[in-house]
Amino acid sequence: MGRIKTDVVKRNTAKLIKAHPTKFSKNFERNKESLNELAEVRSKKLRNVIAGYAVRLKKQEAEGPKIPKRSTRTYDMGERRPERRFDRGQGRRQPYAQRGRR
Repeated sequence: MGRIKTDVVKRNTAKLIKAHPTKFSKNFERNKESLNELAEVRSKKLRNVIAGYAVRLKKQEAEGPKIPKRSTRTYDMGERRPERRFDRGQGRRQPYAQRGRR
């Protein structure tokens, strides 16, 4: 499993890619250099995280939208549910207003 990116990283990376789409690519090293030119990132770690997330976004962009896989199995709900053993109408208590007062 990968690391979870904060909203700050995701939001700022998306803004940078939207503003400068040609400056970013699938190449991590090139993204780091572009980030140094475009934004003032004070920490080396944050710069690397943003550059890595930009790589991921560019790869997703190149692949196109994901289509969810559908299951090939079909279910017959009648087979999966056991038959009811009781009638819902039996054994229910009457509402308070309809009960006879004692």
